[in-house]
This record gives sequence, structure tokens and C-alpha cells, in this order.
Amino acid sequence: MLFSGCSKKNKDTHYFYSEKELDKLEEYISASYGKIEFVLHEIASPDIHLDVMVIKPSEDQPYYKLVTMGAGAYKMNVPKELKNYKLERAEYVIFLPKDWDLESKTDEGYWPIGNLKMVGRLAMYTDSWLGFGHTISANEDSSPVANNTEFNSFVLLRSIGVDNQIVEPLSLGIGKKINFYQLYPLYQEELEFKLENSLDDLCEKIDEKDLDFVVNINRKNYCK
Repeated sequence: MLFSGCSKKNKDTHYFYSEKELDKLEEYISASYGKIEFVLHEIASPDIHLDVMVIKPSEDQPYYKLVTMGAGAYKMNVPKELKNYKLERAEYVIFLPKDWDLESKTDEGYWPIGNLKMVGRLAMYTDSWLGFGHTISANEDSSPVANNTEFNSFVLLRSIGVDNQIVEPLSLGIGKKINFYQLYPLYQEELEFKLENSLDDLCEKIDEKDLDFVVNINRKNYCK
């Protein structure tokens, strides 16, 4: 499934976690990804309050982990046949090299954060849903995310946390489960290949070392 662009719906409605849910979610993120060192707070929140939690590089996992907190307050419009899987809510994750400038205001430095926020609101804006294996174009014209890379899209994968284990969904109450998805950047040719074939076919083409979840803006394009 490919999503591109935003046609905002529910523009006058706000979706927020309760204080109790926020506490539980923050505790779970810390347990699953590592200690939250600081938060990239959202100043203006017109619909959901979407902060980005930052876990600093460690000796065992020498890279930044950025995790959204707020996207899952919105219940996505999942198809009826999938309702039993509790896929209506999600938070999103991206890993960055330890030398990444998180304070950069340039497109080259900010695009991972900007796209986390875009993805976090996309299902709400399009009245649809996002889940494992879905692909998302960063821009309607298929242009790259920034001048420092040719990545222009993402595929959502199951996220990994401490000890490189898959982060399981978090239950926030009866029928309220938060899934965690990893943003894996793609080139246009890889996006097209995945759409024409399958995610498994794409993963088979990519060398194992480049299936690492830490963003590498210079990695090989496996479908060019």
C-alpha cells in the first residue's frame, strides 16, 4: 500500500492520551528502547500532541533512537476484516547515526524528525491506516527527503528495541493496543520494486548489512 500527500480530515477534533496512558507509554518506551534522555516537544498541536522521545547512543547500541509519543491517541480506520488484530493505533520509530545533529534546522538534518511527524499524522489526514509493510512517499512529486540523500520514501517494519528484540504491542486497556513500527528509508526504484513484487522480495535483494535499521544516507540502491 502506498500513501502520498495529505488531505486533512477531522480538522476540528483533537486526540490525546490520558495522563495515565502517557505515563504507561513513557515507561514502556524506556523499557523497550532505553532511557529517554530528552524529548523533542511539539509546540503547536492542532489535532494530536506528537512529541518525539530521544534515546541517546549507548555502548551496546551506538545510535540515536527516536520514538513518537502521541500518534497512537488516534484510532486509525482499519478494514473490518482486520479488526481482531488490534491494528488501529501505532507509534513510529527511526534510528539515526550517533553523529547526527538532532538540533539541525536544515532539511538535511531535520528530515528524519519531520517525516516521523508526517507519518504519525498521515492516517488521520487520509482517513486510512498504516501497518507493517505499508509504504509511504515523503513527497507527492517523489522528490528526495533532502539534498544529502536520494531516499524518497519509507516502508514500515516491526520495530526492534534493546537486545535487538522486536518490540511487542503495548496494551493500554481493553481493546486499546499500541503497535510500534520502524521507518526504513527507500529509494524510488526500491519503492517501485516493492510495490510490483513484495516486501519479502525486496528484503532478499538487500544485503544483510544494509538491512540494519540505523539510517545510512549513502547506502546502496539495490534496485537501480
